[in-house]
Amino acid sequence: MKDDEKPRRLAGQGAKGKREDRLKLALRENLKRRKSQARERADVAPQLPASDEVARDRGDDGPG
Repeated sequence: MKDDEKPRRLAGQGAKGKREDRLKLALRENLKRRKSQARERADVAPQLPASDEVARDRGDDGPG
């Protein structure tokens, strides 16, 4: 019966290795996609006028 168990273990390890490879590839692709999205967001982000930045720093947003 021990002889029958060995092929199952080896087959399971091969499948596990393939699964790990697929997961590594998926993680790598996900990271690339997220970096690309972050770059696009940074390019599209609206730039605040300098006067708004100064007003926010001084706290002159409204009545107080």
